[in-house]
Amino acid sequence: MTDATARAAELLKEHRESIDRLDAILVYTLGERFKHTQAVGVLKAQHDLPPSDPAREEKQIARLEDLANRANLDPEFAKKFLNFIIQEVIQHHKQHQS
Repeated sequence: MTDATARAAELLKEHRESIDRLDAILVYTLGERFKHTQAVGVLKAQHDLPPSDPAREEKQIARLEDLANRANLDPEFAKKFLNFIIQEVIQHHKQHQS
C-alpha cells in the first residue's frame, strides 16, 4: 500500500466516523423533536384544535429553506425533508384526536 493510499484510507475512516456521529445526532434530535410534537398533539386534542396548522407549516418551510441556503444545503431537499416530518407529525396528531 502506498503512502497516498494509506492516507486516503485514513481520511475515509475519519469521514465515516464523522458521518456516524452526525447520524446519531440526527436520530436523537428527531427523537427530541417528536417528543415535543407529540405533546403539541395532545394539547391540540385536549383543546379540540385541528391537527395541522397550514400557516405555521408554510412559515416553517420558508424558515427551513433560508437555513438550508445558509448551510449550503439544497433547499428543495430541505423542504422535502421538512414536509415528510410535518406529515408524520400530523398523523401523530390525528391519532391523538381519535
